[in-house]
Amino acid sequence: MKRALLSVWDKTGLVDLARGLSGLGYELISTGGTARTLREAGLPVVEVAEVTRFPEILDGRVKTLHPAIHGGILAQRTESHLAELARHGITPIDLVVVNLYPFEATVANPDTTLAKAIEQIDIGGVTLLRAAGKNHAYVAVVVDPRDYEPILAELQQHGTVSAETRQRLAIKAFRHAANYDIAIANYLEHRLGGNGSLFPSVLQLSIPKLEDLRYGENPHQLAAVYGASPLGGRLLLGESLSYNNLLDIDAAWRTATDFVEPTIAIIKHNTPCGVASDDDLVVAFKRALATDPVSAFGGIIAVNRPLDERIVAAFGDLMLDGLAAPAVTPAALEMLRKRKRLRLIEIPLDSAEILPWDIRTVHGNIVTQQRDRMPEDESAWKVVTQRAPTAEEWEGLRFGWRVAKHVKSNAIVLGRGKATIGIGAGQMSRVDSVKIAIMKAQQDVAGSVMASDAFFPFVDGIEEAAKAGITAVIEPGGSLRDADAIAAANAHQMAMVFTGTRHFRH
Repeated sequence: MKRALLSVWDKTGLVDLARGLSGLGYELISTGGTARTLREAGLPVVEVAEVTRFPEILDGRVKTLHPAIHGGILAQRTESHLAELARHGITPIDLVVVNLYPFEATVANPDTTLAKAIEQIDIGGVTLLRAAGKNHAYVAVVVDPRDYEPILAELQQHGTVSAETRQRLAIKAFRHAANYDIAIANYLEHRLGGNGSLFPSVLQLSIPKLEDLRYGENPHQLAAVYGASPLGGRLLLGESLSYNNLLDIDAAWRTATDFVEPTIAIIKHNTPCGVASDDDLVVAFKRALATDPVSAFGGIIAVNRPLDERIVAAFGDLMLDGLAAPAVTPAALEMLRKRKRLRLIEIPLDSAEILPWDIRTVHGNIVTQQRDRMPEDESAWKVVTQRAPTAEEWEGLRFGWRVAKHVKSNAIVLGRGKATIGIGAGQMSRVDSVKIAIMKAQQDVAGSVMASDAFFPFVDGIEEAAKAGITAVIEPGGSLRDADAIAAANAHQMAMVFTGTRHFRH
């Protein structure tokens, strides 16, 4: 007789699996709530306590930790092992179906106490998984309810589980157990004080692969994406997202959602080429597009409000690779279906980040940091010139300063009101970024304002801005030559504000 041990927290599909196994002649061994569920379904069940001849103890903390169970799982089907089992009255177990206490779901609730979290640390279940996984040459271990149906089909067709399937299931079980331990260790380190750092003392990530990507930044590079869903949302239109699509949509989404007001961000190669806010998103789009309509071709647009048919109609015949929004009206969706090559992704505004910080690799190491999304403390801002900004200039400075932190360094953003008019990005020299921002502007920059993600090390950037008629500047300050920059601004009757905060984006 074949034997199956079933002990699961998640009862999804349990009864159907057990009924199928029973029909194939399997004896069902089970514990506690699992046994009760099967018995209520009218299935014959042997309690673990009957097998071990020892009751569950310590409020169910100890159930399956016994040689009568683990001997049956770990025994190789060799003459010597089977003879040893027979001497001790132990029968082999051929199938182990286990899933664990919901530790991660429990600790995701901020009201969970430490004591309650600790009670959700599964001991027996993990031990069963490891034992069956170790002996996968003879035992099949199933941890995922989605595997129930194919396992039953394989048993019904062939009478056994193939070696290839047992290997795949064992890997999945060990991965599941490892992920479980990582979640526990990370939680306890955070909850018990750990190393006093925002970052864990050991970086252990447990993130499932979502899919292989067609290629990376270039066709000769392999790539994959990990997570539960693309960018925490769902793809409504278009083929699967590429590596570059994911980077660009992420940059666009972070830019647009950094604003409270209705905002549209247009991204090209991971950097904004136009951003604008307005209560009317059609107006916002037109102003964002006007910043750099040439670069916007083939770009990505993110909107922090639902897309409707008015906004979609305003896009006209602009070629877009991607579009992200928190929601899309049915009418707008139908209009967007007519576009070729467009990838449309819906991302809830409250979608959770997969990690609370950013990670990058450098040669031989991994570096991580907090995301640059702390609220601005305007009380720390200082007007350092003889002239303070006008109300209109203040509006442009605040807007440009927020956009600048999403632009690749050295970053220069020219703006008027709540819209960009010129952006200079990614240059090795800050003055070159100023020149590019002025050159890229599609309108007269006279009377506009300038935001710089870091201080001006020389006065050349201020002088270039003054020649173009820019009237106000916002920057962090902190240079040894701040006095020179302030003097240059005063000489041209410009207003200058120091924020005390730098926004490099490498």
